Amino acid sequence: GLCLDNLACLDESMLTRFWFIRIIHSDRVADALRVLISLSVIVGLTTWAGPTSALIPLTLGVIAGGIAETDDGPRERIHSLAVSLACFATAAFTVVGLAPIPILFAPALFIGTFVLIMMGVVSPRYSTIGKATLLLSIYTLIAVSQTGTHSNATWIQPLWLLAGAAGYGLVSIIWNAVIVRRPVHQALAGLFDSLADYIDTKSALFEPSAAVDHTAIHVRLAESNARVVAAMNEVRSALIDRLNGRWSRPAMEQNLQIYMAAQEIHERMNSVHADYRALAKAFSGTDVIYRANRLIQRIAERMRERTVGLRYGEVLALPRALDITRAELADALDQLPRLEVAAARGLDDSLFDVARNLDSVAARLEPPRPDPEAGMSEALRDIDPGSLSETARRFWVALTPSSARFRQALRLALALLVGYIVQLFLRGDEGAWILLTTMLVCQADYGATRERVAKRMGGTIIGLFIGWALLKLYPDPHIQILLMIAAAVVFFAARSSRYAVATAGISVLVLLSFNQVGNGFELILPRFVDTLIGCVLAIVAMLVVLPDWRERDLLNRLADALYADSRYLTAIAEQYRCGKIDDLAYRIARRDAHNADAAVTRLIASARRDLRSARTYDKRMFSVLTTTQALLGHLSALGAHRGQPQAAAEHPWFTTAEHYLADTLSECADALVRGDPMPVDSDREASLRRDLTVAANTASEQAALVARQLLALTQQLPTLRRTGLSLVGRRL
Repeated sequence: GLCLDNLACLDESMLTRFWFIRIIHSDRVADALRVLISLSVIVGLTTWAGPTSALIPLTLGVIAGGIAETDDGPRERIHSLAVSLACFATAAFTVVGLAPIPILFAPALFIGTFVLIMMGVVSPRYSTIGKATLLLSIYTLIAVSQTGTHSNATWIQPLWLLAGAAGYGLVSIIWNAVIVRRPVHQALAGLFDSLADYIDTKSALFEPSAAVDHTAIHVRLAESNARVVAAMNEVRSALIDRLNGRWSRPAMEQNLQIYMAAQEIHERMNSVHADYRALAKAFSGTDVIYRANRLIQRIAERMRERTVGLRYGEVLALPRALDITRAELADALDQLPRLEVAAARGLDDSLFDVARNLDSVAARLEPPRPDPEAGMSEALRDIDPGSLSETARRFWVALTPSSARFRQALRLALALLVGYIVQLFLRGDEGAWILLTTMLVCQADYGATRERVAKRMGGTIIGLFIGWALLKLYPDPHIQILLMIAAAVVFFAARSSRYAVATAGISVLVLLSFNQVGNGFELILPRFVDTLIGCVLAIVAMLVVLPDWRERDLLNRLADALYADSRYLTAIAEQYRCGKIDDLAYRIARRDAHNADAAVTRLIASARRDLRSARTYDKRMFSVLTTTQALLGHLSALGAHRGQPQAAAEHPWFTTAEHYLADTLSECADALVRGDPMPVDSDREASLRRDLTVAANTASEQAALVARQLLALTQQLPTLRRTGLSLVGRRL
């Protein structure tokens, strides 16, 4: 196969093939090609058949349609397009009807913005559609401003916008019907890539050096794990509709097998069997920690090779390095009893647990497949609401200031309302760019908004300069049309990863587009001023309108994680009693625990970007991060070692520990929500620790492993209580 991750190993012909494969399999290239096709058709029709006045609204419609695009199968994509066009039509005609009457348009803008952003509580699909509808509403206002709010031609603008969005949607449906499997392969490749990054990061914990910064490693691990969880959610969404459809069913079932294998690998690699710092210190005089480190790195390398195979369709030769490294670790473990490492007493069992777990992961990589001991259900949880009542319930539950979605919706609605008032006083009907900038840069948290503002301003300045230069160099309208298409392609290719570049591209597109129906030079200064005003409004809105309350959010996210951990522990215990079955109920409990942990990580990452809170909350944030990581890590270890009905479940200490830990985690979560100190039963907890310690030293190998993990979970409870008390005390 191709050595796609090492260009030095390729000759000229192979290098050419490598770049060709990368280009044709790139998601960004696919997005750009769909836009290129849509805009080429539109430009051709308006240039040769007219009217030229339709060029701007058609182009803006294509952009809105592309932003509203969801990663679904052909059937759901048609449904999403129908919903998008219905929302677009309602919004566009509402804007046209109310724009001449500011006293009516202002409240409609506020209410419409709030409702469209709140659509995100229903599902990610509706979040995308809601944001795209808001964007198209502002585009309609921009298009209306070019014809005059009192012109009869104004009413044709929404039709052109809808035609542009529908045209792009049609191209997208045909494209994805032809290559139905490619989006799933790309999502799976992203999952394996993020898993490889996570595994690589974890290998640093096995560095036999006292100079290792474990604090920094744990922060990187948490952030990397959050990316893995997001990638898994993306794969699940990509699979759900395609599994229900009739096309490529065998291929989709194979993709499902790969997804299940990735879940199994993630659970095992997320497992925590011991204090890694203590392991590295105890066995520093041997090479066993180094061998474990190398095996983890080899696993990460193999994951990246699978990423290449999924993303580019290349079948790579299976390397022998992984098998050799497995054998070397086994030999190093065999030498341990003869070395008689005094400092390792009490840790050697944990080291063997780690080795067995790594060996199980390595055995499932050729190719990745689910654990053969586990039964598997093909059912996947669809997070979309199943009825109107469920949709209404989700919407109603989120109508509270404690909901991040509610705060974002209210914040953006007020910011756009103020922006509209500023527009009326400063620019009359010509200031809709203020609203556009505010809408695009006002993110869910202060750190992300500040970052987006910087990129927006930088991209706008660069884009306006490039646009000015292109207008000077190429006054021919036909050349400008070609440059418009190129700018749109740049925007869509860069919008998800290079926002500043995307902003520059859209700024060039705007100047060239408006120069087709007017004077593009006259738009340069107003565009810059409006962008500046919009950015200022977004920053002020973040600071003034329901600013993020880190203590409250941290309490709620930690409580959610503890509730999910409690359910995960209960699901694991049931597996130990009945045997390992990867059914939907177990996978939901496991995924909920990881999603809740990822939510904690995202909140802390956001707070660390916020200069106002990073210094104040850093120590307590890290305490929360390490606590949730440790709890989920030990739970994952229990989940990774579940098998056929085990002797551990027959011991009284197993049931006692399960009930006590599950109840305590739930009670701690309740206390956090109420703002009370966390409960503690010292006598019962001390007795449980003694029983688990005895079991860890005297039970059979399999039961002892379970006892060690339950004991480790019990030992985390005092740290959890101290962390919760610091948060509650801060709030009080």
